[in-house]
Formats: sequence, C-alpha cells, structure tokens
Amino acid sequence: MVRPQRIASPVESRLRVGGKILSLSLSLSLSLSPLRSLILTVPPLMESTKHTCLKLEIPNADQTTTDPIFVRATWFPSRFDLSISDGLHAWTLNAAEDEVRERASQWDQPVSEYIELAERHLGFKQPGSVYGFMDAGNGHRRLSWTFEKEGTKLEWRWKCKPSPNDKETTAGILDFLMDANVRLSDEVVWKTQSFDKLRVEAEKCLAQSERFSNEKTEFEDAIYAKFLGVLNSKKAKLRELRDRLSKQEKSGKLPEEEEDEESTDKTETFDGSDDEKSEEESTVKLTGTSKNVSSIKPRGRKRK
Repeated sequence: MVRPQRIASPVESRLRVGGKILSLSLSLSLSLSPLRSLILTVPPLMESTKHTCLKLEIPNADQTTTDPIFVRATWFPSRFDLSISDGLHAWTLNAAEDEVRERASQWDQPVSEYIELAERHLGFKQPGSVYGFMDAGNGHRRLSWTFEKEGTKLEWRWKCKPSPNDKETTAGILDFLMDANVRLSDEVVWKTQSFDKLRVEAEKCLAQSERFSNEKTEFEDAIYAKFLGVLNSKKAKLRELRDRLSKQEKSGKLPEEEEDEESTDKTETFDGSDDEKSEEESTVKLTGTSKNVSSIKPRGRKRK
C-alpha cells in the first residue's frame, strides 16, 4: 500500500504588534491523496499582556519634600516587568516566573492572585498604601508598597537595578504616556461627538413628547366637550319629561289613563258600527218579508 505523499511548506508572516514586528510561522501540510486535505497549524502568537503607568510622589530622606517617579509596568500572566524613571535616572525590574512563583508561595497565594494584587497597587495608586523607593546600594533602588489583608498591614518590596540606558528607558516611558494621551484624546473626542448626538436625539424626543402631550390634551378637551354636549342634551330631555309629568299630575290624568281612555273609545266606536250594521240587515230582512206577504192572495169562500 502506497502512502500519499505529504508536502510541508513553511510560510512566514510578519505582524506589527505594539510597535514591534513579530514573525509568525505557519506550517502548511498538503496531502497528495485524492481528498487533498489541507492542514494549517498556527502556533500561539504571544501571551496576553497589559501595560500601566503610575506617577508616585516619593518622600525624600528628610521627609519634608517629595520627588515624582514614573513606574511603567508590563503585566504577563505569571511575571511582570517594571521601568522606573525620575527624569534623570532610570531603573528596571524583570520579575521572572520562578521568582514570582516563589514570592507567591511565601504569601500562600497562587501566582495569578499575586500578579493581580501587584497590578492593583502599581497600576493605580491606592489611597491606603504607602509607597517607597529607597536606596539599596550600588545604584540599586528598592520599590515598596503596603496594603492590608485580613486586618494586617503587609509590605511588598522589589529590588530594581540601574537601567543600562537611562535615556532609552525614560524615552520609552514618555512614548507610552504620549500614546496613552493620544488615545485618551481620541476617546474624549469620540465620546463628545456621541454625547452631542445623544443630546440632539434627546431634544428631538423631548419635542416629540411635548407634541404628543399637546395632542393628548386637545383630544381630551374635544372628547370632554362632546361628552358635555351629550350630557346637557340628555338633561334637557329629562327636564322636559319631568315638566310634562308634573303638568299631567296637576290635571289629574296620567299618561297611562289617557292611553286607556283612547283605547276604550276606539273599542266602543268599533262595537257601535257593528250594531248599526246588524240593525240595517234586520230591517232589510223585515222589509223583504212584508213584501212577500202582501203579494200572496188569501184563498177562501166568499160570503153571500
């Protein structure tokens, strides 16, 4: 049995993600069997990342003044990177997965929870936290922040090393801030336009609502006027009937008695006409009989 040949053709593609060019290798596996199936294997591009930048006011050694620092962080699922600058000098921190896992185990936390808690305090300034950026010798600095957990105040500290290129690190922080400012400006413009559209639509809806309210008021007024007209006409008819009844009561005759008298008169008239007809018929019969009697001659002997 001859197996179908399979030709593998690697295809490379480049993507620009976050200002960096990434190479994407696609493996195309083409079978020469009658079905000619095409198998496409896509490896995962990269792990999900988030970027934050925080401005902190760090007190000096004399605790009388504060110096600002900018902390730019890149958060991965199991590690994170920090770039810190005060405008003149810069420091970096690359927290590897092993170190993060060890720190998380010391605090009896999973790695994801440890990363989430660190991002919460280094991505957004927490009101109850105390931040520090103290000298650790040999140009190193120790970044620290406090937080409360189950009523206990805790402190995390990470040692940052000097950046090999202060200008590049500071420029990277400024670029991130500028890009974020542009995105925020675009978002503000877009939301302002959306708000203007919503305001116009709201004004249209308000005008339409007022028109509907006016139409409803006019309709109710018209219906009420018609109802009053019908009600007044009914009242007038009832008043007229009441007046008629009062007049008839004063005359001593009710409408029912008058109707009975009228029906009685009609009945008597009908009966009188029948009597007249019967009398005429009897007269005719009698007249006819007398004529017949006179025409008959009496028979008998004559007296001498």
